[in-house]
Amino acid sequence: MAKKKVERQLKLQIEAGKATPAPPLGPALGQAGINIGDFVNQFNEKTREMMGDTVRVLVNIYEDRSFDFEIKTPPTSSLIKKLAGIKKGSGKNLIKKAGKLTRAQVQEIAEKKMPDLNAHDIDAAMKIVEGSARSMGVEIVD
Repeated sequence: MAKKKVERQLKLQIEAGKATPAPPLGPALGQAGINIGDFVNQFNEKTREMMGDTVRVLVNIYEDRSFDFEIKTPPTSSLIKKLAGIKKGSGKNLIKKAGKLTRAQVQEIAEKKMPDLNAHDIDAAMKIVEGSARSMGVEIVD
């Protein structure tokens, strides 16, 4: 069997378990020419246990209009906001702090993000997460 040729790739951020054909998802998928209903049903079924998190999705669309998709981990910033209990980061991260995270919480985020991070071990992953937190104005405490 010949391997299908990928015609197009879409990178989307969708709330897990709550995809609908409404904008912005519907138009993006419609322009690519895939069946929106099939995608929505498959996505919601696969992400039901991650309900409440926003996840990144890589959709491969083939020449025959079939598709498959890969679900990535939630963005680091959304995990930081969730654990720090804040709605958004600080606009002036050096002057005004938005919240606090403990080292244990940073490690928890790093372990969850490890498959998608460019890090060889958990310590390097924690440094990446700490950098994201600092840029959002979230303080790391022991």
